[in-house]
Amino acid sequence: MVAQSPALALPNLGDGVALSLGTERRIGDAIARELYRDPDVIDDPFLYGYLRSLWNPLMAAAQRRGELSPEMAEQFAWDMALIRDRSLNAFALPGGYLGVHLGLIATVQSPDELASVLAHELTHVTQRHIGRMLSQQERQSPILVGAMIVGLLAASRANTPNAINASNAVLMGGQALAIQNQLNFNRDMEREADRIGFGVYGDAGYAPMGFVAMFERLQQAARLNDSGNFPYLRSHPMTTERIADAQARQQLLPVRLPPPMTALHAMMAARAQVLADPHPDALYAWSLQAQPEALQRLSPARQAGVRYGAALAALKTRAYETAHRHLASLPPLLMGDAAAVRLMHGLVAELALAEGQPQAALQALDRDRQEPEGRPQRLLRAQALLASHRAAEAAQMLQTWVALNPRDATAWDTLARAEAMRGAELAALRAEAEAKAALFEYPGAIDRLLAAQERARALTRSQGLDRDGHMQASIIDARLRAIQQRWREMQADAQNTR
Repeated sequence: MVAQSPALALPNLGDGVALSLGTERRIGDAIARELYRDPDVIDDPFLYGYLRSLWNPLMAAAQRRGELSPEMAEQFAWDMALIRDRSLNAFALPGGYLGVHLGLIATVQSPDELASVLAHELTHVTQRHIGRMLSQQERQSPILVGAMIVGLLAASRANTPNAINASNAVLMGGQALAIQNQLNFNRDMEREADRIGFGVYGDAGYAPMGFVAMFERLQQAARLNDSGNFPYLRSHPMTTERIADAQARQQLLPVRLPPPMTALHAMMAARAQVLADPHPDALYAWSLQAQPEALQRLSPARQAGVRYGAALAALKTRAYETAHRHLASLPPLLMGDAAAVRLMHGLVAELALAEGQPQAALQALDRDRQEPEGRPQRLLRAQALLASHRAAEAAQMLQTWVALNPRDATAWDTLARAEAMRGAELAALRAEAEAKAALFEYPGAIDRLLAAQERARALTRSQGLDRDGHMQASIIDARLRAIQQRWREMQADAQNTR
């Protein structure tokens, strides 16, 4: 880490941030737009929901402690991107965006360990560390800095000689070098994220030892796996001093060990591992892990994880009978863990849909109807309803969902299919546009809305619009104006970087 000059010393909490919350959010949106284009950014509702279940208590604790202001809570996105990458990594971006590699979820041993990483990254955002770094680039447009961050994030995941050489060539310019030196949070910022993050983490109800255990795990992983290709993107340098500080803090608190591995966490970790490495050889290896002689050495919770992973791997390779066999062995291992049982039922539904049996998928989902349906169950139910030619039911359910969750691109995309299937052309085109807008693909959204306007005019000339058609046409006009304005603003930001 290059030492900071006195002029760039870390300011006191909340000081030294010339960047407004709105500008930081716009930078984050621009980065997210590029990030979401990466084919390795996936939307797995089960893993995303698991992360949110750990993240939400941290957000609430940060608000109670006064670390997260109401203005920041309102203006920032607070969204996560799941990245198909086997490395142990997570990173914060401007505007409240968070990236989490599947390898991190696959490796941690408890939800407390995973929550410790999320608390650390949350603190980088709440303490405006990103805003401070961007504010220090006095000679650069903040939007240009954001564009460079996109390139550096891509470079950090390049794994071919040509890609690595090209990325390094980009970084040889003096401007990029300045950004490179700032991308790593300096040591003071890391200590601050550790200290405040530890307090948020504890107030959210997580076990203090989980924070220390995660530090040690990351240090070991860095020692074993660090290739050294992109040292400027090591955003979590694990030093002995930082581990010792965490140990000292936890010793001041009542002894509370992290809970043992649960079936739910083991199954989520297995899901992340399967999705992180879909290579046929990796998927086949799950069948070896699920052999009786290998399983007998594991706790019931870990056995559940292996069985679940083997079933999902078999589904991915279309070995449906094998998947059914592994799923049939799961119930005795779940020991009344309702959340784990629900996750199992979700995989049963996924398997039934893959086999072309939507009614069986609905039956699997109905086993949990005593609990409010979450996003994974709603999306699976919608797919099953569509496969059963019950598009109107799927559309009604999804309309309610997107009204409350307007940035859910996957739900909008599924709603577009439902609306098209039931013959609601304008609603289908509008849903296609909203799916693109949720991913900041504004040109595509504008194209779909213009097509919807043209179709509305054609229907008016030929047969007239009914009440629902007139309402849809009005919504389409309003959304087109709003998205065109947002696209003009993003283009103006990009023009200012030249």
